[in-house]
Amino acid sequence: MKYDLLHDQLVETDAGLFSLPGLLAAMAAGRVSRFPALRPHQRPAWHMFLVQLGVMALDRAGLAVIPQDEAAWRAALRLLTRDFADDAPWHLVVDTPAQPGFMQPPDPGGLKWTEVATPDTLDMVITSRNHDLKTAVAQHAAPQDWIFALVSLQTMEGYGGAGNAGVARMNGGSSSRAMLALAPALQGGRVVDPSAWFRRDVSRLLATRAGPERPALLWCLPWAEGRVLTLDQLDPLVIEICRRVRLQDGLRALRATSSAARIDAKALKGMTGDPWAPIHIAETKALTLGERDWTYKLICELYFGDAWARPPLAEPGPDEGADDMLLIAEAFARGNSKTDGFKSRVIPVPKAVKKTMLGIKAVELARDQIELITKVDIALRNGLALISAEGERDKVGKANYARTAPARDSLQARADALFFPALWDKLAAGSESGRLAVHARLMRDMAAAARAAFERAAPAIPCASIMRPRAETRGRAALNRGIAAIFKESDMTEVEHA
Repeated sequence: MKYDLLHDQLVETDAGLFSLPGLLAAMAAGRVSRFPALRPHQRPAWHMFLVQLGVMALDRAGLAVIPQDEAAWRAALRLLTRDFADDAPWHLVVDTPAQPGFMQPPDPGGLKWTEVATPDTLDMVITSRNHDLKTAVAQHAAPQDWIFALVSLQTMEGYGGAGNAGVARMNGGSSSRAMLALAPALQGGRVVDPSAWFRRDVSRLLATRAGPERPALLWCLPWAEGRVLTLDQLDPLVIEICRRVRLQDGLRALRATSSAARIDAKALKGMTGDPWAPIHIAETKALTLGERDWTYKLICELYFGDAWARPPLAEPGPDEGADDMLLIAEAFARGNSKTDGFKSRVIPVPKAVKKTMLGIKAVELARDQIELITKVDIALRNGLALISAEGERDKVGKANYARTAPARDSLQARADALFFPALWDKLAAGSESGRLAVHARLMRDMAAAARAAFERAAPAIPCASIMRPRAETRGRAALNRGIAAIFKESDMTEVEHA
């Protein structure tokens, strides 16, 4: 057997190379702040894997405090695989097909295997036109590249055609395993502190552990063709696998199909107890990002609306008032056997607002900002549509409105950049006058963005040349009337007085 994760220093960090238990000990001690070889789309899978593994290992060992000792972690991890005295489940390459390897179920025999030359080919990424990540480029891969690819594939992948089922922790094979979470910031900045994030999530989940001991690492179990498991047979934080993969000496992989998904969870629609997954309350299903992005509207719907249950790890803890944090939203925007790419949004959350960010006032303020942006968007739409209709208000229709989409998209992008800083400033203001001053600033910024978008888009809106001067004049006037009405409704002036 080769590449032993329990002893060999295979994972590179900014603090050096570590074995898996050495890495967990170093993260517990706060020594790791970066994984140089980890690709951006692999971050959520790697974090969730380490947290799930850490919680189950410590619980199995009866430890309530996260150890900073490599030997203690090694002993705890071994308890998860105590049926394997040879530690086969922790090796990338094992001696016989009947043995489980790391994230690799035993070969039941009778399967047709095909070769996979590189870890990036094995990984879960299915990109439209291969734009996000070029496949088959890691020709000189290190063991850690295979580790990251295996974790990403086996815990995050969706349906990939006949014989290639996805993971249980998503709402169907064309969905995605979404993450919505709070994480500590590195030195109060905009970058995640992976060590502090690991400690936070492990501590929170370890404190809620209860129930009988059940299988925790799915790659250790035999996988006979056609045999499926149910979630009630497994640990609630079970680390699953969804594909048959075997690594060979020389670090080449083989993969085979399966006649059924490893876990029968289709009826659950992603409601598997995943502590990072938003759940729709009425429809009892996990979030499907689809081909959307993490816009301010979607995040407000998930975080401040009453239709969704926030994941437990997206809730601030009672002891988290001293530091700035980050709100992390990540998932693959997946469609039918394709993706629109890995979508990630990281929103700084100042420590001053953590105690109030989920209160009634935050919900009201977020709703008011969405209403403001909607009104400015309508004003921009009406102004540009009037150009398309050659200045004739009675001729404005769906086709004219459709031509305004690019400009409105640019306005929404500006709104996305302004939304949460303004919301946090309002929550931190501490007074109604302070909140009104922030709202006035947001209104002025949005008005300026709408006018800039209008001026950029107007020359490209189709219009007969003889009618253009009149059309643009009337369109600009319509935009200005719409903006003026917004300020009048709020008893504010667009011009800020010194």
